[in-house]
Amino acid sequence: SGGGVGRGMAGGCRLLLLLALGRAAAPPGGMLYPRETPSRERKELGGLWSFRADFSPGRDAGFVQRWYRQPLRQTGPVIDMPVPASFNDITQDPSLENYIGWVWYEKEVLLPLRWLQDDLNTRVVLRFGSAHYYSIVWVNGVQVVEHEGGHLPFEADISSIVQGSPGIPCRITVALNNTLTPYTLPPGSIQYMNDKTRYPKNYFVQNIRFDFFNYAGIHRPVVLYTTPSVYIDDITVTTTSSESIAMVQYQVSVVGSTLYSLSLSLRDQEGKVVATGDGPAGELKVLNPNLWWPYLMHENPGYRYSLEVKMQAQANGALLEDVYTLPVGIRTIHITSTQFLVNGRPFYFHGVNKHEDADIRGKGLDWPLVVKDFNLLRWLGANSFRTSHYPYAEEIMDLCDAYGIVVIDECPGVGIKMPESFGNKSLQHHLLVMEELIRRDKNRPSVVMWSVANEPASELPPAAYYFKTVIAHTKALDPSRPVTFVTDANYALDHGAPYVDVICVNSYFSWYHDPGHLEVITLQLTTQFENWYKTYKKPIIQSEYGADSVPGLHSDPPLMFSEEYQKAMLEKYHSVFDKKRKEYVIGELIWNFADFMTNQGTTRVLGNKKGIFTRQRQPKSAAFVLRERYWKIANESSCLPPIIKSHTLFL
Repeated sequence: SGGGVGRGMAGGCRLLLLLALGRAAAPPGGMLYPRETPSRERKELGGLWSFRADFSPGRDAGFVQRWYRQPLRQTGPVIDMPVPASFNDITQDPSLENYIGWVWYEKEVLLPLRWLQDDLNTRVVLRFGSAHYYSIVWVNGVQVVEHEGGHLPFEADISSIVQGSPGIPCRITVALNNTLTPYTLPPGSIQYMNDKTRYPKNYFVQNIRFDFFNYAGIHRPVVLYTTPSVYIDDITVTTTSSESIAMVQYQVSVVGSTLYSLSLSLRDQEGKVVATGDGPAGELKVLNPNLWWPYLMHENPGYRYSLEVKMQAQANGALLEDVYTLPVGIRTIHITSTQFLVNGRPFYFHGVNKHEDADIRGKGLDWPLVVKDFNLLRWLGANSFRTSHYPYAEEIMDLCDAYGIVVIDECPGVGIKMPESFGNKSLQHHLLVMEELIRRDKNRPSVVMWSVANEPASELPPAAYYFKTVIAHTKALDPSRPVTFVTDANYALDHGAPYVDVICVNSYFSWYHDPGHLEVITLQLTTQFENWYKTYKKPIIQSEYGADSVPGLHSDPPLMFSEEYQKAMLEKYHSVFDKKRKEYVIGELIWNFADFMTNQGTTRVLGNKKGIFTRQRQPKSAAFVLRERYWKIANESSCLPPIIKSHTLFL
């Protein structure tokens, strides 16, 4: 738990947050990724921003003194802060490492003159890929948007503020709060330490019930982009296919006028138009389609068409045109009581759980790291991952679509342990988060299943209504994908499991249970699978398993924390997987892809060491065990051509 001196969310600051919580509803409409097109421009705002943490006792000086009304440097000392990045590990200041409360960011930017001609026909939008956790944004001192939750995008139309003032810098101010409460997602609680013989005055800690560091900051790209004043606001695509014909169903929403025309063209990767349509809703027929296949399931995985949508409208005496191009993968998902089918063929998840986590940058998007991770995934022979335990950056999801890496897309519902986190206040926020997640990722072929939580206290009676409601809401928003949550509860006590389509189970036999006793794994894991299947008759994924290993620590016979113990545990689990995947087990996801940072604790030595790679992405012995296994499983598939079967393809 992070700590600090102050009153955290006490006093006026707490009131401010509660007021804000009531206002920060998801705006209606779409959240298309900002792409440059013939009608749209984009300006990246990454780089150095001014930064100031509010260390006042109530963490509310920035609001009392209205720091957003003037350049931040005029309010007091500021430092440079890179964006995107977490702020925690950037400086040498230990009070910033574990800071809880409001921090302030600011960037001044000059906009192109053509954006600022006040002709009412150009829209200027400010968009944040994500900021953790609660954000309030001002432009030139005017509040433009509030957003609750990390990991998902939000934006504001700032045209009326910036237009008509050419040559004047546009000052963007962000107040960001990383406090977690029983009603946030993920939940947490602030604990005040009132024993004055042991703690300084106003001392508090942020308690969390999840095992990763609560990094905070502007974690993903900030951009300004333009559209015409009448514009394509959202596109929704679903696909069906047979061997020779695919149907692409589409819906397009336009904002700004009811008088417009729409034309659509679907192009293959050579640029050839394969189908056309018009109007706001319809169906495109594609003959002999190239289907979107997972990595190692086809010689050309991740095939995507381009859907070009063109809109024309009259507004303010001018003809406006907006163009947006959406990548489209044609694929189908179907589940039975024992199988997960992609395009009608059985798919077995052999993959990983990940984190957005690395040295210095924390959870900030970093392109070299992202590309390195995908190269390691393909070297490993991994065909899938779960976005444990929150939605990942859109840029990462784009590469999953392009490379054919299958994704279980998980919302930030981790650490839902307290009874008060199952009440109506939490439930309403959880439903809103699922709306935002599906709005963002609904068109991605790589996303094959939604996960609404990880290891909640689903044995509590309120969990039944809670998860029944969240899962029903998710299915109503997107009937095309199965829904799950990841459980570590006893099969006979889990109140949420009746509502999922696929059972996802986490277990750590011989680690958290019977530590050091590898000999119990076979019996306990076999019993786990048989109990869950007998009860629910649904396919099962082992969604987490693993052991910590300190790189370079060796022991034979294997002892806990050695590389040998991690290898031996994996091999014991694998022997059971091999029996049960002939029946109803449809996947295995190792915990974890790489070591990652956690809060300090007596069982954590600079973080969680369950990675098969170190935090610096170097392999431990277990990585080679997993690589051998994953390529062997992939090579069992008869649909792979010889070149893909080469074990050395991604050496």
